[in-house]
Amino acid sequence: MSQSENDESVRVLVVDDQELFRRGLTMLLSVEEGIDVVGEAGDGIEGTELAASAAPDVVLLDVRMPKRTGIEACKAIKEAVPSAKIIMLTVSDEEADLYEAVKSGAAGYLLKDSSIEEVAQAVRVVADGQSLISPSMAVKLIDEFKQMSKPEREHMPGLRLTERELEVLRLVATGKNNREIAKDLFISENTVKNHVRNILEKLQLHSRMEAVMYAVKEKLLDLP
Repeated sequence: MSQSENDESVRVLVVDDQELFRRGLTMLLSVEEGIDVVGEAGDGIEGTELAASAAPDVVLLDVRMPKRTGIEACKAIKEAVPSAKIIMLTVSDEEADLYEAVKSGAAGYLLKDSSIEEVAQAVRVVADGQSLISPSMAVKLIDEFKQMSKPEREHMPGLRLTERELEVLRLVATGKNNREIAKDLFISENTVKNHVRNILEKLQLHSRMEAVMYAVKEKLLDLP
């Protein structure tokens, strides 16, 4: 691979305490076009240290690990390398794990039975600034947020979203990516990206999923 090609590749760090899974995933991702695996680690502390030194674009992070859990490592990595996108890899489809991952700054959440194609696509999607969560998990996420939603405070003034922004947010909440949202609303992907960026700025949040969480809590979405 040439240097110019390498510069355009997504730099990935794999952190998982299951050696066979970690080595296998590293090997398979290494042959994917546009992906450059810059390191692997077997626990959350080592993963955080390696992330700080390697500054990867994307970190694939197991939820359950010794020494430092994936959730704790996610928070630490986001502090050390704010630009890094975190994808949680797990055998668990529990709503609580999913919710904690989102709160900790994760941009994606994949089950370990995902195909290598799905993992590679997730890496590319989150590197491009999008969130990655399957529609079925998105439903669980929304349900979890709705259960936690309580009218404990007044809406913060000045954070009203436009009708178009609410439309975009509703579609984000269903697990759709930018391309799918653009198709549904008959607008360009760039326009969708701009809307998402404006939504995050208005709500002072860091990820699409955090915006959905906020919107559900503040009853900004007309969800069933």
